[in-house]
Amino acid sequence: MSSFESGSVHQRAMKSVDDDILINKLLLSHDPDGRSLDSEQLLHAVENIMFYSTISKFQVFDKHIDRASNVELVGSEESLEHTIYKISYEMLFNSGDGNLHTRTMKMFDLLGNYKWDAKVALVLAAFALRFGEFCLTMQLSQQNPLVKNIAILKQVPSNTTKLNPQMKALLLLVKTMVDATKCIIKFESLPIRDVELDKETLTITKSSIYIAAYWITRSALACASQVLNLKAMKAEQVHLSSLMYRLSNILNHLKPHVDALHQELETKLYQKLVNIFKESHEDNQEVLHLLSALKEGLPLKDCSTQVKLGISELKNKVVILLVSRPEILPLEDLFLLVHQIHDHPHRKKLEGIYAIVWIPISYSGSWTGSEEESFNFLSNSLPWYSVRKPWSLNSAVVNFFKKEWKCEEKTTMVVLDSQGMITNLNAIDMVLIWGPKAYPFSISRQKELWEEEKWTMQLLIDEIDPFLAQWVEEGSNVCVYGSNNIDWIRECTDKLKEIKSSGVQLKMVYVGKNDPDEHVHNILTTINEEIHRNTLSFTKMKFFWLRLESIRRLKFQLGKSITSPDHVLEEVSALLDINGSEQGWAVIGKGQTAEIVRTQGRKIIECLSQFGEWGGNVGKLGFIGALRTALGDPAAPLQTEACGHIDVVPYDKELIEETMVCPKCKRLMKKKFILYE
Repeated sequence: MSSFESGSVHQRAMKSVDDDILINKLLLSHDPDGRSLDSEQLLHAVENIMFYSTISKFQVFDKHIDRASNVELVGSEESLEHTIYKISYEMLFNSGDGNLHTRTMKMFDLLGNYKWDAKVALVLAAFALRFGEFCLTMQLSQQNPLVKNIAILKQVPSNTTKLNPQMKALLLLVKTMVDATKCIIKFESLPIRDVELDKETLTITKSSIYIAAYWITRSALACASQVLNLKAMKAEQVHLSSLMYRLSNILNHLKPHVDALHQELETKLYQKLVNIFKESHEDNQEVLHLLSALKEGLPLKDCSTQVKLGISELKNKVVILLVSRPEILPLEDLFLLVHQIHDHPHRKKLEGIYAIVWIPISYSGSWTGSEEESFNFLSNSLPWYSVRKPWSLNSAVVNFFKKEWKCEEKTTMVVLDSQGMITNLNAIDMVLIWGPKAYPFSISRQKELWEEEKWTMQLLIDEIDPFLAQWVEEGSNVCVYGSNNIDWIRECTDKLKEIKSSGVQLKMVYVGKNDPDEHVHNILTTINEEIHRNTLSFTKMKFFWLRLESIRRLKFQLGKSITSPDHVLEEVSALLDINGSEQGWAVIGKGQTAEIVRTQGRKIIECLSQFGEWGGNVGKLGFIGALRTALGDPAAPLQTEACGHIDVVPYDKELIEETMVCPKCKRLMKKKFILYE
């Protein structure tokens, strides 16, 4: 071995020993107590400060982060502002207290209760705050007399052009510090507890994390000293470049290891997610921890109260995972979902035994400012739980949602029972149709509901309005009608009012058409002003049609088709396909019974106009039965008493034995005699 090679080996060995000693000292000061902050968001604020501070001169920080937002320090008695102030004070006003290494170790003592990513993010934030104030004072001193005099007291030079090379060296070092901090944050965000990783790579990476954290902190102290004493910057340019070179080497060694661990974890976590639903569990905690895949102790929040929650809050409950884009659904669909979840009268009966957790995911792969804005607005308003920081979800979990649960482009409500097993891959239509009555929202419960459900007025209008629900419960005759033609509406409602005046109890509800538009809105206004006070508002009218769409969609998912003998599907499809006929239509039914009839256009007008002829049947058949009989409904009830009408029909041998129904009053006819020609 050459003397050069022997020297290199000796240097590496000495360096390794020095690093081990340094790591041991760093670990002695490391005593995290559970306090945490969003280091990534804090670092975004740092990058923004550096970008806007140097935008006119340097392009080291060539972009700003749109989605930087407020950062909250959790688990600490002191505020984030106070913490950053203490670090800044130590950084700037104790610069002469010992050498750089001693000051760096004091900083780690100060930050002992924080995780590694929080330590370095806080140090960078303290430096960026002072650097930003310095740059702001320097920029405004030429324009504002107040700032100019403050600059004199702070001894901020009015022109730092001569220091541009030194300033750029400082900024290049800060950029390297930021990149190294991102690497530490990426490592710290890995849910290492959930999967078993290669121990050797993990050990090497952790050691590199400690060393990187040390040199980031040391470099920040050096940069702060240079900003404090600008006159010394020229002499210190070489020192800053040396720090950047050292930190770059550490980063070049650290990044591949972090990337390798990240890739290994992604693969293993995805496979564990696939397998975990094939196993039985005592409760839902392991499954939910894996699905959240976050290191935080309180990964959830109650959207209505903003209280932070842990996964343990969901123990022994049926959990519905609402996986969606950050905006969830179109506005009317979202209103209906909230109505069925929160405003449904059955909600209180089931309160506390199931929970909905909203998991918004970005389908572009990375969160945008507008997506985060949507999340922040909705997560402060909606009546369910949500993941507090959905952008921090592990990408393996997001990919699992998209690929295994088919949440690629549509809003999905995946149901887990109290043991964490999947009972329904998408219960959203169940919720939109029945609300909490669909509990526990499983596929088996869905089948039970359809077996119990018949084509009734109750299914048609359900609980979208309390007055309608009351009418159904009371067993009232209800006419639900729609049209784009105000003349038809006037004529139809006039006939119905005449029938009501004869003593028939009858309620009327205008529902417009599928996907009601502005024209329907105007018709609704006219009805309210001129014809009758309509029960449904325009918004609830949309709820009516959205529910019908959910009914049809869920029927199709069950393997039904339009041509199959499914009466509910046929009736719902007929209404959805009318699409606002100019001739109008009506569905008239009674309460929770199967007494319900649908008819269209002139036929209903003509039938109602002849009420004087068939109205006498109401006492025996009820209004709906008499109406169905008058309309010639094959399933209408027949009257057993013979009528007094006379009708002559061609001879048919079968008529000798068979009965005949009167075409006028629908009663049974007696055969009096036979005419011979």
